[in-house]
Amino acid sequence: MSNTTYTSITASAFLSDFKAVTKMGLSISVVFSSVAGYLLAAETIHFPTLLLLAIGGYFMVGASNVFNQIIERDLDALMDRTKNRPIPAGRMSVNYAFVLAIVLTVAGLSILYSINERTAMFGAISICLYTSAYTPLKTKTPLSVFVGAIPGAIPFMLGWVAATGKFGIEPGVLFMLQFFWQFPHFWAIGWFLHEDYQKAGFNMLPTGKRDKGTALQAIIYIVWTILISIIPVFGFTGQLQLSIVATLLVFACGLWFLYYGFQLFKNQTDKAARQLMLASVVYITLIQIIYISDKFIRLWI
Repeated sequence: MSNTTYTSITASAFLSDFKAVTKMGLSISVVFSSVAGYLLAAETIHFPTLLLLAIGGYFMVGASNVFNQIIERDLDALMDRTKNRPIPAGRMSVNYAFVLAIVLTVAGLSILYSINERTAMFGAISICLYTSAYTPLKTKTPLSVFVGAIPGAIPFMLGWVAATGKFGIEPGVLFMLQFFWQFPHFWAIGWFLHEDYQKAGFNMLPTGKRDKGTALQAIIYIVWTILISIIPVFGFTGQLQLSIVATLLVFACGLWFLYYGFQLFKNQTDKAARQLMLASVVYITLIQIIYISDKFIRLWI
């Protein structure tokens, strides 16, 4: 085998493991939320800042995920879903992963700090809560989902803070929207992965079981998400506003999301849980797109 071929294989393997250990799909979705928050707040789009936010945001989430997989490496080895991750599979050493996590943390927070101090502060809070509170609580109590929802809700508001350098009612509403949204999202995942999670001792469902109690709580949090999503139309959320047409679209998306919550309550199947999870991802993406589109349409009009 030539040196060129060997180098190509090594680089390809590293990239594959890097994508896995930083959870690229999840990290990109977080970056999308941050960018959405920035576009909502920015009076003038500064593309270098937007690029810094995207890179810094990816590094921030990637670092959290690497720390998480270091801590949970023995538990990951027990679950079918995670046993082939780089660390439990032995493709990446703990020491190497730790160095990678530190580099991503320092680089990510430095990049966010170059935007403004508050952006870096919220990024640091996110990493700290995810690794120091959410991760160890997953085997202790279903309240881990509540704790995990805090860093999970930061990215949407982080974009607003990056654009303005301020925290007020606008990023607060964005935070609450994504905070409440995460409960049905997490519980849907926890439902269809319940048996796999049980192998590692993770307690993700609020009742500890796949029952109507869990499904009912998912419905309640979907309702709260819908209510928060239409708050900007009432005009007391500062610069965060929604037109009547956008509010109707947002509300319609919420009813569609709620339908899948009731389907889980009715059927109590893994299929219904998967459908709710997919609906949750589509829902939050559509809401962010509607919010952004409405802002720019109102500016152009």
